[in-house]
Amino acid sequence: MKQDACWILRCEHKLLVLTGKDSLFPSRLPAEHEAVSDALAVGDWQGRPAFAADIAAWPQLPGGEVVSLRQVFEIGGEAAFALAGRAVQLLDWRQQHRYCGRCATPTDAARGEHAMRCPACGLLAYPRLSPAIMVLVRDGERLLLARSPRFKPGVYSALAGFVEPGETLEQCAVREVREEVGIEIANLRYFASQPWPFPNSLMIAFFADYAGGDLRLDPVEIEAAAWFMPDRLPLLPEPISISRRLIDAACRLR
Repeated sequence: MKQDACWILRCEHKLLVLTGKDSLFPSRLPAEHEAVSDALAVGDWQGRPAFAADIAAWPQLPGGEVVSLRQVFEIGGEAAFALAGRAVQLLDWRQQHRYCGRCATPTDAARGEHAMRCPACGLLAYPRLSPAIMVLVRDGERLLLARSPRFKPGVYSALAGFVEPGETLEQCAVREVREEVGIEIANLRYFASQPWPFPNSLMIAFFADYAGGDLRLDPVEIEAAAWFMPDRLPLLPEPISISRRLIDAACRLR
């Protein structure tokens, strides 16, 4: 493996970054890990090929710091977070597909693509991707925000949910809003998308207009929901998330 590559090293769900350096990720593989043979190519970083690998123990590197994936965004910004998120998703996928899901034979890495191939029955297992929609409902200037019991205390966000088999994104948006808060929506408008590696989602965000009904909350999914004016918003998600970008964009469109 080339030693001038960029390395994203993971151990026990944490990543190694370099603080106070020009490059956030190590540009040389530490000597004690030079024998890594199963590294995954995950893209490029600052003009260098980037590889990811799981390791059993942390190397001692000057300026090295062990951080969570979310902290990568805080330290290195959006591009670093995107690359690290891709690396984590691919490492998880390989770890979870060491055996064939059809016949239980140990799998091998396929050539030329990210796929684990079963040498016995030929089944290919590609990285898992779970599409999920996010909808920010507007009624004039008012924004509908809700909080899940899983959120940090006080934080509200747009509505979201996973796409079901055989469902379009538009059908999913209508269903999720109806199921979670009991109202109808119209005029669905695409905003943006974001890979979300917690663990393997692709978030597709929309604006929608309120089209009728009273708020009736799903007590399992939604702890609270309310209409908010843009100048009186509650605590919002972190800037790392597309939900925050969606809400900020709505406020600018007043």
